[in-house]
Amino acid sequence: MISYLKGIVASVDKSNSNRVILTLEVNQVGYDLQIPARFAQELPAIGETVQVFAHLQIREEQPLLYGFSSAAQRDLFRQLISVTGIGAQLAIALLDTLDLPDLVQAIVSGNTQLLIQAPGVGGRTAERISLELKKKLADWRATAGVVAATSSGPPPAILEDVQMTLLALGYTASEVSQAITAVSDNAILQQNANAEEWIRQAIAHLSS
Repeated sequence: MISYLKGIVASVDKSNSNRVILTLEVNQVGYDLQIPARFAQELPAIGETVQVFAHLQIREEQPLLYGFSSAAQRDLFRQLISVTGIGAQLAIALLDTLDLPDLVQAIVSGNTQLLIQAPGVGGRTAERISLELKKKLADWRATAGVVAATSSGPPPAILEDVQMTLLALGYTASEVSQAITAVSDNAILQQNANAEEWIRQAIAHLSS
């Protein structure tokens, strides 16, 4: 089992199927790893060194390597592909759609409307993910040191209203998550249980 690889970034390419492939040179051997697009944006420049947490999958006798920015991201990927009907591509789509804490929180809270923002994830699939992983991830995030997404943000009673309204306005799940996190720094807003005010502030942030 390969836990991680540490080597030189040789290239980062997007395949015809929009999969992002990182070629990592380790001791003069090049390894091709499919990585989330989010991770590709965090990589250092070509020729610099990076540590990549890896998952090896054998499919039709062909080994496939997947790479992640952290052990927690790699472990969440493994949890996702353990769900019936969830393959590696859907798991990566979910990791690309939401920040890790927000993705875990959406699964634990059963927020399927956020989960279906990931390409290829429908309502039934989202419900299955939440059903099968809700308890596991609630326990796992505590031991993995993943901070719950609800530690800041709108009160739980209005959080879903805020998220759903912003999604309906055409913002992506990632934009919604980032906006809520940004406006949560407002101490006065933190004490406000008015969904409309949270939505107004989030839209103002997204429009700036």
